[in-house]
Amino acid sequence: MIDEIVRIRRTIEYDVFDYPALTEALSGYRKPRDKITKLLVSGTVVRIKKGLYCFGEDFRKEPISREYLANLIYGPSYVSIDYALSYHGLIPERVNVVTSVTTRRSRDFNTPLGTFSYRMVTDNRYTVGVVLEQSGKVSFLIATSEKALIDKVWTDKRFNGVRISEYSHYLTEDLRIDPDALVMLDISRLQTIGRRYNSAKIDNLIQFIHRLRSSSHA
Repeated sequence: MIDEIVRIRRTIEYDVFDYPALTEALSGYRKPRDKITKLLVSGTVVRIKKGLYCFGEDFRKEPISREYLANLIYGPSYVSIDYALSYHGLIPERVNVVTSVTTRRSRDFNTPLGTFSYRMVTDNRYTVGVVLEQSGKVSFLIATSEKALIDKVWTDKRFNGVRISEYSHYLTEDLRIDPDALVMLDISRLQTIGRRYNSAKIDNLIQFIHRLRSSSHA
């Protein structure tokens, strides 16, 4: 089995790979599909979703980045909303579901490596406030702190944000964001992203944070 994995890994460099890469690595076998089935049954290879695979835990070169995986499972997409807020330290809770934003319809995926949730935004709202982060040998797209917060407010249908006064309780009590963290957000970046949303709800969010900053510096 070990020799077999060594042979496969000569063709497949990364721990996560697609179906064409797997069939190419098994091209020397008379029945590659049968071999794939055996690899899946043994746990040597794990099927994440149709067409996307990874090596089993014992055969990986490094831990798999779930943020990187989120970009691959459904795209185009970038990690955002609750998971990104936690990643950037804005909310205290560890978020188990990897939440992302996409230009495609909203979907959820339950996989052997966890649950991945995607929420839709329009193209003009998608293409701003996103950075590329490195994780080992791979990189992934993730929202900045400002973009993650705006995406959270925008996609949260439970909160209408009609009045600026409502944001204090929503942000600090419902989301449990430390006011000091809100003050540290980049207002210019918030405004740049906010203009793409063209939304009174997002404008009110930015106004609230601006007032919070002003009062903290008074």
